Amino acid sequence: MKSAFGLIAATVMAVGCGTPSQSTTTTPAAAYSPQAHSNLAQLMRGIPFTFANIVFDAQSEDPGAARDPAAVGGGATATFKNVYGGWQEVENSALALSEAANLILVPRRLCENGRPVPIDQPDFRAAAEGLAAAGRAAYKAAQSKSMDEMVAVSETVAMACSKCHEPYRDFDDPKDRCKVPPAKVE
Repeated sequence: MKSAFGLIAATVMAVGCGTPSQSTTTTPAAAYSPQAHSNLAQLMRGIPFTFANIVFDAQSEDPGAARDPAAVGGGATATFKNVYGGWQEVENSALALSEAANLILVPRRLCENGRPVPIDQPDFRAAAEGLAAAGRAAYKAAQSKSMDEMVAVSETVAMACSKCHEPYRDFDDPKDRCKVPPAKVE
């Protein structure tokens, strides 16, 4: 009986550990290719606008101050806001600004008016990198837990936003947004 069991075990091991047959091989999953799920305005309102305002708030509202539990309303937003609150919330918001720069550059994203996001323009790409750098600077400032550092870095964040807003967003007519500005004559 022992030898029969040993023979069965050896056969199972040989089959299980042997060279995989065609029917047992798996093909690698197709490589994920990032794609846009929102237009640029939706992305900006959902991530950089929200999280830049948390960074800006840390100039005047001490994130480390104790929160009055009675002042927090109900609902998911209030509940989850308190899970990672305080300075950690400011740190996470700064990191979200840096990550948003990656999302802004996802190919084939459209602006709210249907124009393609001008990711092929050097100044637009530089503005996205400026947002990422501003987020990294805000993260470092938030780690210091100093409101004075937040005041100093808030100008960096505001300037990073303006590098893209001025040439591509700040128009009275939304149809003019995302238009490639004319070449500067020097």
